[in-house]
Amino acid sequence: MRTVTAPLRRRIAQNWQRLNGPGRVAGVDLARGLAVLGMLAAHLLWLGSLSWTEPSTWGSVVTGRSSILFATLAGVSLGLSTGGPTPPNGAGLGRARLKVVIRALVIWLLGVLLISFDVPAAIILPTYAIIFVLALPLLTQRASRLFLAAATVALVASPLVVWANASPWWESYEGWLTGHYIGWNYPFPLWVAFTLAGLGLARAGMWSQRVQWAALGLGTLLAVAGYSLSPGAESSEESADRPFLAAWWTADPHSSGVLEAIGSGGFAIAAIGLCLLLCAGGRWPWLTFPLRAVGSMPLTAYVLQIVVWAAASTMLLGSAHEHAFRDLDPFLPITITTVVLSVAWSLLVGQGPLEAALGRLSSVGGPPASSGANAQQRQNTLEP
Repeated sequence: MRTVTAPLRRRIAQNWQRLNGPGRVAGVDLARGLAVLGMLAAHLLWLGSLSWTEPSTWGSVVTGRSSILFATLAGVSLGLSTGGPTPPNGAGLGRARLKVVIRALVIWLLGVLLISFDVPAAIILPTYAIIFVLALPLLTQRASRLFLAAATVALVASPLVVWANASPWWESYEGWLTGHYIGWNYPFPLWVAFTLAGLGLARAGMWSQRVQWAALGLGTLLAVAGYSLSPGAESSEESADRPFLAAWWTADPHSSGVLEAIGSGGFAIAAIGLCLLLCAGGRWPWLTFPLRAVGSMPLTAYVLQIVVWAAASTMLLGSAHEHAFRDLDPFLPITITTVVLSVAWSLLVGQGPLEAALGRLSSVGGPPASSGANAQQRQNTLEP
């Protein structure tokens, strides 16, 4: 018995250290875990419109914001995997860019595969792939320039995306097909702004409590400004059905309105800052570990949810219809299973299966030239 349990204990200890050691940004894993749970709630629960003055509607906070939190965290992961506060340069920069391009291609192909399952959920992976590539020219920029770029892109792209959304071309077969394969439900011209903001956070130095408090404070101010300026309660009305000004000047989820970019972008930054502060100094490691385990393998959790949705709805209902599947009350069983499997896998095996496969596929780029400190920072690998 001892010969069996001793290696198992060593493996568990090593994997625990991997997610709790000084080189791991635990708050990022916690934020990713919250984003995964928010995504599950948005996909699997019946949620109405959100009104900040009615607490009974606050569960709808996950609508739209979970995906924007994911996009912001994608930028954080991009920054951490390419040197953290010290951007790559020289040959290291070329290798880092090659690795990102390879990962983006694999993620896009995986997104196309999930689209073929015909699950009535907008697959975000093609958008991730595109925004990773769009962010590449700014990999070497310092934090202040990245935040300025994020703000500029958000303000310029929002009206352009709202105008594009109003085009009847999206209703054609060509528009529908194109929209699927470029992830236009999460339009990349605007969403790259969230990724640049996350990249800026990573370049600012996320181990610093000054940066963490600044993220919480600034993000909260942006969220309050964006949501308080938005007219009325959030609506699920399609922005294409509204006049341009009403479709642009709104914080409604998935509207691409400028107030959504400000409010929900700020919400994501504040959430990341809060998670970093909660995990600062290794606080409450066992309490936060279940969510951090989920957040350490977000790609696996995302794909698993879509596969389970497709398989279960087909076997039980004969189709993957969104409303019929939600009527089965799948949220709790799928969420609990996701958490339990993530905890078990992270302790007994280590890195998530899809995350590990993605890392191996992109290893042709070679290890970026970096210091030992930067090598530790890359423990938070580029994971969507």
